[in-house]
Amino acid sequence: MLVAASLMPRKVRGLSQRIAAYRSASLSGKLVLILTAVGLAGALAITLMLAGIITPSFNQLEARAVDGHVDRTRAALGEYASKVESAVRDYGDWNSSYDYMAHQTAAFEKESFSTLAMQNLSVDGMAYVANDGHIVIARWIDGKNADQPAMRALFETRVHDADLGRLLGSKSSAHFYARLGPVVAAIGVAKVRRSDGTGDPHGYVLMARQVTSQQLSTLLQLDAKLDLRTVPDVEVTTPDRSTMRIAVPVPGLDGLAVASARFAIPRDVSLLGGRMLLFATAGASLLLILVLAVLRVAITRMVLRPLKRVEQHMEMVRGSGALGLLEEEDRRDEIGALGRSFNSMLRQLKDLREQVEVQSFALGRSESAVAVMHNVRNALNPVTTILSQGITQLPPIDRPTVDRAIGELAREDIPAARRQKLAAFVAAAVEAEAAAREDRRQQLLTGREAMQHVLEIIGAQQAHAHERPALEVCDISDLIAKNATIARYSGETSIAFSFPGKTHPVLANRLILSQVIGNLFGNAAEAIAAKGTRSGSIGVRVFERDGTVEIHIRDDGEGFAAGSTQQLFQRGFSTRAHKSGGLGLHWCANSMTAMEGGLRLESPGKGQGAVAILTLKGAPAVAIGRAA
Repeated sequence: MLVAASLMPRKVRGLSQRIAAYRSASLSGKLVLILTAVGLAGALAITLMLAGIITPSFNQLEARAVDGHVDRTRAALGEYASKVESAVRDYGDWNSSYDYMAHQTAAFEKESFSTLAMQNLSVDGMAYVANDGHIVIARWIDGKNADQPAMRALFETRVHDADLGRLLGSKSSAHFYARLGPVVAAIGVAKVRRSDGTGDPHGYVLMARQVTSQQLSTLLQLDAKLDLRTVPDVEVTTPDRSTMRIAVPVPGLDGLAVASARFAIPRDVSLLGGRMLLFATAGASLLLILVLAVLRVAITRMVLRPLKRVEQHMEMVRGSGALGLLEEEDRRDEIGALGRSFNSMLRQLKDLREQVEVQSFALGRSESAVAVMHNVRNALNPVTTILSQGITQLPPIDRPTVDRAIGELAREDIPAARRQKLAAFVAAAVEAEAAAREDRRQQLLTGREAMQHVLEIIGAQQAHAHERPALEVCDISDLIAKNATIARYSGETSIAFSFPGKTHPVLANRLILSQVIGNLFGNAAEAIAAKGTRSGSIGVRVFERDGTVEIHIRDDGEGFAAGSTQQLFQRGFSTRAHKSGGLGLHWCANSMTAMEGGLRLESPGKGQGAVAILTLKGAPAVAIGRAA
């Protein structure tokens, strides 16, 4: 089957290449290529021409729209600040203000700086400043008409730092924007003078009105934001795919920006130009398709339709693997010759496939039998060890010595101290004999369990020789504990086992999973013995993740090179030169796959141990109770 699978794609690919060469060499193929090239060149030329006309024009329109939004934003900011300037100019031209700055009174302060007065003026802050620059009085209120000392201090600092005389010059009023901590405010300043213009100015009056993102959105009639973090000194435009983000600086007293007004506008003009270019390109492509369609209709009957039949049959053969013959037409031209050659190739591939299937069946049956014998041998290893230890083990007591002690005890002339020592010796001998008898009993019980395991392997192989293993709910911790007890007698090396005591239900074939765990324990024990130490350890940990259960079997044996992981699962491969076969891991991996699970091996390197990782489907814990 593998030979046929490798030959078939090669021959099919070769036939496909011949068909492609025939198409390109034929008159129809040349016509298709020529017209396609001409159509593509024409469509490309039309696209470039339209792009050279449409794109720059719409880009200019978009730039004008952006400039209009920038100018409108600047005008809105200027108008907002001008209203504050107008209010403060009227206040500065008030005769009462002039008289107050000449002769300050508490009554005027209370009246002009009252909450009602500031509310009527729609300002958040007010201040009077003398000609010498000192602040006579200042106040700042919030939206609830409550005093804000912190904001008043920031307002006073900004007023103190401003050169009001240089700002106004010969003008009677002016305005500017200022950053007051987390607030941006439009500030208007005016000279304090009489309404008729007589008399020298007595100081300055200032009013501040806070600007928020909501107010900015109302001014611009779009969703805008007042950004205090990113403050460019010139307007910045950032294009996106569908919007244009614009940042307009809010000018301060020294000409530098104190904040930026940010908003986004849809790129309707640019998108319209793109759509027009897309429609034009699509029209040119449609024209090309129509031309090619007319040509295709003209040559379909004699060339393309027969080749399509051959191509579809080849796809069916490649996809399904069924080597059905192509229905031949009574044609004497190249197409007919191609069909006859293709059918001849399919007949040869069919014969090769039948031969490979027979060989694969025989090989699979032999491999299955060898794998079963390998598992039986592993299961019999503990029995051999137990019998060998039972044969070579010396009796725990020396029988002649015990008989002499009993004979002395029967004599009446033995001193009491001697009699007590002899009695203690006989009691210890009896206890040692009982302990040895109990140890042999436990070993025989383990050997009986191992023999029962062998009989189960053979019985299962006979009952399910041609069936996929049936899956059931079983406790992986129980199988690990049983195989660990047997694995302790698998060799002369002393092995310490550690495994979880908690129940971990999995979905698997209990017998096959037990054989896999036994094989992995046996491999771990051999790896520990191959390292040359007289003792070692095997630790088992179980992890449950997202409906799957992972069993990690880690040993401190000889390990293996990190790059040889894939070789370990090859049939016949073994890391130890004195061993032959290499069927254990190969069979274990196939068995885990048959149980819808997986097996992989990992090792840091030679001499650093290894870990075998089994993956199985998890099962509800309540299912174990029902299965038991």
